[in-house]
Amino acid sequence: MNVLWIYAHPDQASLNSALRDEGLAALAEAGHPYRVSDLYGMGWKPTLDRDDFTGDHDDPAGIGQASGHAYERGALSEDITAEQEKLDWADAVVFQFPLWWYAPPAILKGWIDRVFVKGYAYGVTDPDHPGRTLRYGEGVLSGKRVLVLTSIGGPEAAFGPRGINGQLDQVLFPLLHGTFWYTGMSVLPPVAVYSANRLDDQSFRTAADAVCRHVAAIGETRPIPYRSQNGGDYDEELVLRPELSPGGSGLAVHASALAHEEAQGEPQDQPATASADSAFAVSNVDVSMTNRKSTSPATTRS
Repeated sequence: MNVLWIYAHPDQASLNSALRDEGLAALAEAGHPYRVSDLYGMGWKPTLDRDDFTGDHDDPAGIGQASGHAYERGALSEDITAEQEKLDWADAVVFQFPLWWYAPPAILKGWIDRVFVKGYAYGVTDPDHPGRTLRYGEGVLSGKRVLVLTSIGGPEAAFGPRGINGQLDQVLFPLLHGTFWYTGMSVLPPVAVYSANRLDDQSFRTAADAVCRHVAAIGETRPIPYRSQNGGDYDEELVLRPELSPGGSGLAVHASALAHEEAQGEPQDQPATASADSAFAVSNVDVSMTNRKSTSPATTRS
C-alpha cells in the first residue's frame, strides 16, 4: 500500500519528529512504500490566493471557483500539482500534527486549502445522476484511506465523553468528517498521544510502539462508519431521517450505529476515537527528551 505522510511540525528535535521516524520505519518494515511531505521543511506556502494560478489572474470568479478553473486548465502552481501527484499515487495518507488550539497548525490547513481544489477534491458531479454532487463518502478521493496522528498536551480523560475539552472525535469532526469524509476518503480512528509534553522515555516507547502498530496496519484497520450522503440516510435537505438514531442529535448521529457495532463490537455512544486501541494516555511528569515545551494546558507544541 502506497502511503503519503503529511508532516506538520516546525521542530526537527520534537516528539512529533521522533514519532514520525518511528512510524516511517514501521511502514518500511511492513513493506509499504511511502513519500513524505514535510510542510515546514518544504517552506510550504500556507495561504490560498491568486498566485496559485499561472496565466489568468483576472478570472472574475470567486477564489474557490477560480482555483477550480485553474485546475481544469492545468494552470495551478507547481507546488500544488506536485502534492496532487503524490496524493494520486497514494492509497493511504497519514496526517501528523500537534493539536494547537483544538486544530491542526495553520500550515496544514493551508495545504488542504490549496491542494483540495474544486474539481480535484470536491465539486464533482455524479455522471449517473446529473445535478447530484459526489461528497460525504463519494468523490474523486474515494478508495483512499486516511489516518490522523496527533499529539495533545492534555490528559486523555479531559478529551473523553464528559471531558472539559470535548470528546476527541468531536473536536476533530471538521477535519475527519467535514474534510476527509466529505472528499470520499475512508477515515480511520485517529491516533492520539496525550500528555505529550510530559513523556518520560518509557512512555515515549509505549507511544511509539502504538504508532508503529497503527501505521503498519493502515490497510486493515476498520474505518469510522460515517453515513454516506447519497446512501439513503439523509433527506433532500441533507437532514438525517427521523427513523435513524431516533431522538439523537449532534455529531454522533452521523456514524451508523449498526455498522459501528459490527465493526467495533461496542455501542455507538463509545466512539472508536476514544477507545484504548486508538488513543494513548501518558501522564508521567518527568521530561527526559528535549524540546517538549507546553504552551497550553490542553494542546501541545511538542
